[in-house]
Amino acid sequence: MEDFLKDQAADIEGYDEALVRKMIEKVTVYEEKFVVEFKAGISLDVER
Repeated sequence: MEDFLKDQAADIEGYDEALVRKMIEKVTVYEEKFVVEFKAGISLDVER
């Protein structure tokens, strides 16, 4: 993921639908948090 972002010609300044679809496998929403699962196998818990 880091290599992909470093190879980008321009800085990422806003939401990019194509980039999101390339990187994120799924987002699971719970009452107290949501979990972002990346295609690289990394999961990130985000508290509300």
